[in-house]
Formats: sequence, structure tokens, C-alpha cells
Amino acid sequence: MTTPSPTERQGHCLCGAITITATQAVSHVDACHCRMCRRWGGGPFVEIDCGTDVVIDGAETMTVYSSSEWAERAFCSACGSHLFYRLKGSGEHMVCAGLFDDATDKDAGLTLRRQVFIDEKPGYYSFAGDSETLTGAELFAMIEAAQQE
Repeated sequence: MTTPSPTERQGHCLCGAITITATQAVSHVDACHCRMCRRWGGGPFVEIDCGTDVVIDGAETMTVYSSSEWAERAFCSACGSHLFYRLKGSGEHMVCAGLFDDATDKDAGLTLRRQVFIDEKPGYYSFAGDSETLTGAELFAMIEAAQQE
């Protein structure tokens, strides 16, 4: 499977206090079913990998929470919109797909590429269509292998 070229995306939180511009956003979404993501947002975390080239305007309204040894999550302090999940080591941003203006269109051209922590997904929901699925252990093994390259 080939990865589409990155594209620039711009979006904002619910109240508009924070604007996010990502110049290296991919053209697919991924979903995380881990317990922490579901507790954070009430359901799976659906995100677009935006890499490290992310500009945040209105960051003074943003709250960042260190949710683990390797990652942090951010939300708008004014309206509560979830903004992103960021890896501490690399600075890579996984931004909530619903924030981006063009990603919310029915014909945005985005596809669901991968679901992670599938072993923690509750039985009361599922996504239509086919996508790659990884357990938490498989995801961590893949990350560890990539870091050793």
C-alpha cells in the first residue's frame, strides 16, 4: 500500500480560539481504541498524522496534559475541544480529524487506514469497511522496530 503525498490542512477548535496548520498531513485517518483515548474523548480517537511541522495559533488558550511517559494530549481551555496527541520524543502530532475544515466534508477523500489497540475495543461499536488492525502489543513492536532502523 502506498502512502499518499502529504498535504497542508488547516482547522480550529470549536470556539475558534486555536487554529492548527499542518503542512505535512497525510491523506488518511487512523483510529485508536485504547482505554485512555476512549476515556479522553468518550470513544475512539480518530486522527490524522501531521508529523512535526505543525503551527498552533492561539496556543495560550491550549492546555497540554502529560498522559504517559511517551505522549501528551492537548485541548482548548476555552471550549474543551480535543486538539492532538503528541509523541514527546519526536514531536509528531496526531491531530483530531474533526478539527480540519476539509476533513469534515463527506467527499474529503480520506480513508480509514489503521485501527490500533483493537484488543481493547469494546463490542458496542465498529467501523465499516476494511482497515489494518493492530493490537497494542503489535503496535509497540512495530514502533520499536522502526526506532532500531
